[in-house]
Parts: sequence; C-alpha cells; structure tokens
Amino acid sequence: MTIRNLEFAFAPRSVAVFGASVRNGAVGRVVFDNIVNGGFAGEIWPVNQKYAEVAGRRCYAKVADLPGVPDLGVIVTPPETVPAIVRDLAEKGTRAAVVITAGLTRENGLRQAMLDAAKPTLFRIIGPNTVGLMIPPVKLNAGFAHMAAKPGNIALLSQSGAIATSLIDWAGNNNVGFSQIVSLGDMADVDVGDCLDMLAGDMHTRAIVMYLETIPNPRKFMSAARAAARLKPVIAIKSGRHEQSAKAAATHTGALSGADRVVDAALVRAGILRVKGLAELFDAVETTARFAPLERARVGIVTNGGGAGVLAVDQLIDCNGELAELSPETIASLDAVLPATWSHANPVDIIGDAPPERYRAAVEAIAADAGTDVVLVMNCPTGLGSPLAAASAVTTLARDGRIGGKPVLTCWLGEHTAREGRRVLQDAGIASFETPADAATAVSYLSDWSRAQRALLRTPSSRDEDARSDREAVLAIFRQVAKEGRRMLTEPEAKAAICAYGIPVPETIIARSPAEAEEAAGRLLKTSEQVVVKLLSKAISHKSDIGGVVLGITGAAAAGEAARSIEARLRKHDPQADSEGYAVQPMVVRKQAQELILGVSRDPIFGPVLLFGAGGVAVEVMDDTAIALPPLDDVLAGDLIGQTRIGRLLAGFRDRKPADRQAIVAALNGLSQMVVDFPCLVSMDINPLLADTAGVIALDARIEIEPERVEEPGPNLALAIRPYPTGWTRDFSADGARYHIRPIKPADVTLYPEFLARISPDDLRLRFLSPRKSFSDQMLKRLTQLDYDRNMAFVALEAKTGALAGISRLSCDPDHVSAEYALLVRTDLQGHGLGWELLRQIVDYAKADGISRIEGIVLSENKKMLAMCREFGFSIGHLPDEPGLVEARLELR
Repeated sequence: MTIRNLEFAFAPRSVAVFGASVRNGAVGRVVFDNIVNGGFAGEIWPVNQKYAEVAGRRCYAKVADLPGVPDLGVIVTPPETVPAIVRDLAEKGTRAAVVITAGLTRENGLRQAMLDAAKPTLFRIIGPNTVGLMIPPVKLNAGFAHMAAKPGNIALLSQSGAIATSLIDWAGNNNVGFSQIVSLGDMADVDVGDCLDMLAGDMHTRAIVMYLETIPNPRKFMSAARAAARLKPVIAIKSGRHEQSAKAAATHTGALSGADRVVDAALVRAGILRVKGLAELFDAVETTARFAPLERARVGIVTNGGGAGVLAVDQLIDCNGELAELSPETIASLDAVLPATWSHANPVDIIGDAPPERYRAAVEAIAADAGTDVVLVMNCPTGLGSPLAAASAVTTLARDGRIGGKPVLTCWLGEHTAREGRRVLQDAGIASFETPADAATAVSYLSDWSRAQRALLRTPSSRDEDARSDREAVLAIFRQVAKEGRRMLTEPEAKAAICAYGIPVPETIIARSPAEAEEAAGRLLKTSEQVVVKLLSKAISHKSDIGGVVLGITGAAAAGEAARSIEARLRKHDPQADSEGYAVQPMVVRKQAQELILGVSRDPIFGPVLLFGAGGVAVEVMDDTAIALPPLDDVLAGDLIGQTRIGRLLAGFRDRKPADRQAIVAALNGLSQMVVDFPCLVSMDINPLLADTAGVIALDARIEIEPERVEEPGPNLALAIRPYPTGWTRDFSADGARYHIRPIKPADVTLYPEFLARISPDDLRLRFLSPRKSFSDQMLKRLTQLDYDRNMAFVALEAKTGALAGISRLSCDPDHVSAEYALLVRTDLQGHGLGWELLRQIVDYAKADGISRIEGIVLSENKKMLAMCREFGFSIGHLPDEPGLVEARLELR
C-alpha cells in the first residue's frame, strides 16, 4: 500500500490531455472542455497528433513534444495506445495518470502491458474505465461528468461512474461540496485503499464517503480504512446485500456466514459506518462529522405531537436504538413546568399548544437527565403554536450543536410553515431533519459509528496470554488426520482440539463395537444418570441427519442396543459408508442452559471469520447469529455476543439466572486463538455449546482442515487484520538504567505529551526535517494507532516509571521491498545507547519481515544520527535535488 506519487494526481499543477478533440460528441472533447471551462489554473496541454490546435491552445503530437513535465496525464485514447503513452509519460518524469479509456483487460493483455510500463517508476494509474477525477478546490474537472461539483470538505470514492455522477448531480441541488471525487474504474493500480490512505492525511477532507461494489485487496483495504477512520468519519455504501448459498458446506457455519454479514463485520472492525442507500449517505456524513463518538446513545425525545414521537420511537427501535428512561427527578422537573396532560414518559409530549417557553423548559430538563445521551426535539405545525418561535427557543439553549454538552437533533415536520423553523435551527448549527424516521435514523448513525470506533481501537495480540491453549497437542491431532489423507476430524478429535484451547468438553470413550459401547456406558453410568451414544464416522459430518445420535440412555444394555440401531440406520442410509465405531459420553443435562453455536469459516474476500449465536438443531431456522473478524479480545468477543438476540437472554430473565458470560467470552477467544495459530483451519462449528451459571460445555464439534497446510506456522497470514505482534518485546540496560522495548499500542498516545515536552526544539527539527511547535490530536493518533501490516513502531519505556524514552519507526513500501525508518530519543537520554537499541530493533524486525532494505532521509547537519548510521553499516548518499538532506541506506539482503 502506498500514497507514493499520488500527490501528483490529487494536487496537480499541470495536466496533459491525451485524445483531446474538437469533434462534437467525442469523449476527448468533453474531458478537455471540462478541464478548461472548470477554471483549472495550471498548465493544460492537449495531445493529439490529428490537430495543431484544440480550443485555441497549441496541440502536441506526442509526449516528447510537450514543453514541460505534466504532473498528471489524462488519457482518452484507443486502448491499444495506452501502454505506450504511460511508458512515454513515465520516461519524461510524469508520475500519475487518469485512464478514462475502457477496454484494457486481462484477457487482451493491455491491462498488464499498461502496468508493466508504469512499474519501473512507480507511475500511478487511476482507472482504466473511469468517469475521471474531480478536485473542486483547485477547479479541476478531469473527466466526462455532466457538471462540475462545488468545492467542500467531503471526499467521494466510487467504484461506479454512474453513482458518482448521480451524487454530483444530487449534491449540486443540496449545496453539498467536495474536496475530491475519484471514480475508481477498474482499479488496475490505484484502488480504494490507496485513496483512503491519501485522504486520511488530507487537511481539506473532513469526511470520506464511498460507494463500493467489491473489495479486491481486503487486507490492504482494512489497513487503509482503519488508518483513515481513526482520523475522520468514513461512510460506506456496499452494494450486493444478499446471503450466499452454501448447502454443500461441511458445517452449519459455512451456510450461515453470508457474504454481506462478513462485509458488515469488516466495516465495523475498520471503524466505518455503513448505510444502505444513497439518500442516507450525506445525512450520515453530517451527523458523524458534527459529533464525537458516544459510549451510548440513549435518546430523550421532546415533541408537541404524540404521533410524531411514536413514529420516531418505531424507527429508533428498528435501527437498534435505545430510548432513554427518565429519572424520577426529571419527571418531577417536568411536572413542574408542563400541563398535567403531558405524557409523563419518554417521548415527552408537551401538547400541541406548547409555547416557546414550554419547549425550552422541557428540553432543558431532558438534556440535564444523566440517563440521556442524545436529545431529539420535534415540532408539528398547529394553529396554537409557532414553529419558528419554538425553533428560536431551542437555539437559545444550544452551543456548537449541543445542549448541555449532548448532541441535539431536530425534526420540524411539514413544509410551508416548518421551512423557516428548520432554517433558524440550521443557521444556529443544529442538525435538522424533515421526517421522524430521518431524525431517528440519524441517531442510529451515532450509535453505530460509536460501536465501529470502539472496535477500531482494539488491537488483539497474536497470542492471548490469558487464554489457555496447547498448540502442540492440536498440531499432533492435525498431523495424524493429514497423515490419513483426511480433511474432516472425527468428533473425539475435534473435541480434543477445542479442549486444548480451553473450551470444556464432556468425557468421551471410543467404542469399536456395540459390546464396547455397552461396557463404556457401564463405566460412565457410575457417575452420570444418563449417557449418549453417537456414530463415529470420518465420512459423515452431520450425524443427527441419519439418526446417528441416541440420547437419554439409562442402562448399559440399552447403550449396546442403541449402537446396533445406529449401525442399522447407517447401512440403510449408505451401505458402503465407513464407520469407526461409537462415541459414548455422559449426557449433560442443564435444564436452564442456553444452546449456542460457535464457528469458523473462510470468507472468499476477508478470509477467516468467526460466528456466534443461538445453536441447536434449528440453528438455520432461528437465524440468530453474528459475525466477527479474528483476532478477538474480551471486548470484541463481548460485542459479538451483544449483536444477537440470544445475547440478551444470556443476561438472565424471569427465573433464569445469568449465564457465565466470561466463560462464553473465553470460548470465543480460544476459537479466535486457534484461527490465529493454524492457517490450515478451514471451518469449524461447536454446536451446541451449553451455557449457564456453571459455565460452558461443548456437546458436539466438527473441524475441517487443509492437510497440506498443517505444518504452516502462525500467525495466520489470511487474517484481514494483522494481530498485535507480541513476539517483539525485550528488556535491556543502558548506562545502568533499565528499559522495556515493545511494539507501540494505541493507548501510548497518553505518553506523548510528556515525551514531547522533554525533547528540545532542535531535536524535533532534526527528526521532522523542519521546525515544529505542536502536534495535533489527529497526528498523535496517526503516530500511535498503526496497522501492523504495513507500519511498525517500537517504544522504549523506562522500567521504573513507564515513561516514554524513545521511538523507532518503520514504514513499508507497497511491494514490501523497502521501508523508511525514523528515530527519536528523548533529549535528556541521548548518548546512552538507547538510539542504538531502537535502531537494532527495527533492523531485526525488517529482516524478519522480509524487507530488503531500509532507508532514511536525514538532515546533513544531524551528525549524531549519521555517525550512528555509519557505525551500524548504513551507506550515506547525498540527494542532488535536495540540498541539506542525505539518504542513509542499509541493505538487508
């Protein structure tokens, strides 16, 4: 992943248009006219060998004839000409192009030829088959959209040109402006991940909206999305909301992990708010850009019309929202200022004749309630009260769109009389919506976005130190299965595997014959009231489908008879089916336990996914499951449980006591750890997992593996999110002081203020290559909240105090061949070997990560850094185009 050279596309100073035309109806004519008429202030050079002049400007025949090096090429020529144009531009010094031309495909080889021409110079290509690129702040309209967009602070990324132009049209009529509009086209090179990375650091972009049809490089996408969403709202529409059929899947989980559920889980984990339709897109942007994420979004509603309040509640509940429960103190406050006929509940119906003073008093009381997080104020037009006066009363309470520090949303219903009220509210910076449904949905954006932001900040490690796991025991089981050429584990094998990862299972005795089943039952019945006999077969996954399970056996002889009846049913089902005997187990009876399902499957886009929900034989019919991306931690596992209906039942109801939630969380974490440890794991389901106050126990389990990948080590490279790298910690001494080095964590942002305060202005200048007085909160987040798939930073902490002593940093190139390093040590600790240890740490990490070389740009006056680099083995070279700077390079291979 890289933003290298993308600045030439996103902030060009000159543009060359290949295929510029004077012919009416030609795409080249439309594109060139859009650029010229849009008011772009830079150089604009038409290129077309057919013309000497286009639109009054000299036209050039080829790249070599251009009077300068264009920052950006815009290509609208026949597909077979594009690779040569890209090659010529790259050789001239251009580093980016928008390829509007369609027809460069894998099948005809032109797509690859174009990429081959671009690769030597890291020439960036947007497209092909794109509507174009629009940068309204610099008045660049490099495409064939029917109208130019207004400048603003929203960036739009679209995988559909038609959707992009439709949104431009809509925005023009609704006074919405854009900082960037990128029609991504076929994404041969630049994709949505690259653009997200670029826009994350764009000071002109306040929020990012995306229309997605596919995610071609999921790990790259997740990496970039998480980086961007930490800094600004990212809103997405992902089309294709449908369940994938998986009837032939070997486990229930394969049938349940529909593609769209996985997309939902991925977007939440990336910190992205997903909306369903185009109409919701900009409402979501306004809401999330206006307010910070909330821990909860309990809504207090004030309305002068009961029906409007009911409609808002309906929509709020449909969106999984939460209605605030008013405290007795708030009820008493409202009793003192409202008529006796008010609703005495939330929504607070203040009656249709409400004057402005009543609105003000009710809203103040609701905002002051500790159990309310968001205030929704509604107005219905009546002949007894003025919508404009009511709006004015609300504005007197608001500051920066909040009342009492809490977000306030409004809905003034109607049009003729409501219009002025909405204008007053909007002018005061208060969010205003036209219908109760729109307002309630906006509240859901806050709660959904807040949930996504919480998930975003979680960085579970590749090894959960608190989780019980025995990788070697499971590896031995998998090796035996692979040796026999099998993909499916038997039930006893699967149970032994999950037990090794801390998931309790009942004792299982393998019986090879009905007689042995009878003997095993006799043993177990000494301590259990009943036993279960199950078919043991390497060929049949779902035993209950063929009558391969007999429950509630109270005598040894009955167990032998059960085994014989299972054998008879098996032969009737398939006379040739293999049977290895029977599994005899104590029958676990927990009358108040809930039946759960835990599972693993592989999504074709996002790789391994985890499933949790209501289990049992009717699991597909119940359809109460939720999906998450591994790795998990306690918080993420808890969030997964909370997404299901059965999650609420587990909290207890009526005479049922709450289930042991921590035991369920531990089981999910164990499953997650197994996915991290074993890339060979294809699918798994544990169904049912019984859960009650006594804990959890797995009554059945199925596991499928890829035998040829059993020896492949973890952590699993197929994970869409790379886990926190736990293996890179160590302690060392420097001049008698003890330090601890580890990879950086998001929580380290709290260490930065004190750290920066103890660094001299000159040291900051040497590190950042220019004077630096302050660091914004956004920059500190970017420095501490990394995606370990592409960046790494190590912190050195004082062992005694935990204070931050120094940082080393590594940022990888897109092809993972080279990486740029940086180093900063606290001024009062320099000269003691701390910098050397931090540099050694990133060099060791780069070698282990397969990076070929590391490079750093250093001020030539930074003698201490250069001396250390030379001592370490770096070569030092001057940069001819950058006086005062040198490059330090270390070859690792």
